[in-house]
Amino acid sequence: MKLYVIRHGRTNINDEHKYYGSLDDDINETGVKQAKEAREKVKALDIDLIICSPLLRTKHTCEIINANEVSVIYDDRIVERETGTLEGKELGDFYDTDYWNYYSKQKIEGLETIPDLLGRVKLFLDEIKVKYADKNVLLVTHGGVARAIYYYFNPLPTDGMLNVFNTKNCEIKEYVL
Repeated sequence: MKLYVIRHGRTNINDEHKYYGSLDDDINETGVKQAKEAREKVKALDIDLIICSPLLRTKHTCEIINANEVSVIYDDRIVERETGTLEGKELGDFYDTDYWNYYSKQKIEGLETIPDLLGRVKLFLDEIKVKYADKNVLLVTHGGVARAIYYYFNPLPTDGMLNVFNTKNCEIKEYVL
């Protein structure tokens, strides 16, 4: 089973460098252009199923890239990391020091911890690995979930800083489950 992962196209909130998890921001003009470019790459992939986050930015990206009109399932388990009280605030030092630190002890109300995010994504991947073992699957998701998927396949850094990996908007990663 091949697993392809694509992050949604660029949004205005991405451009504003703010935290957002469940804010339902659509992709902007740049994001549409990125998705159209990714569509050509997706068209060449042998994909049997798309699983997409139900947020507007991923759904819109999915609509554009689904050139082969593959069946789509929407799944809440691949929504972006919940940002709690950080939602809508500008990224600052915390983003670089603690936000992606697996071992962070900082408590932010409503912020999904890295261990919780990785656990959620692990359970999801473990399930689809069995349920869709004979299929190639494309996930249309978010940067935080794409990061968690990367660390499903790769060891955590010893310092716990997961900010060494990042997925660009509409970048496609390939894994074998």
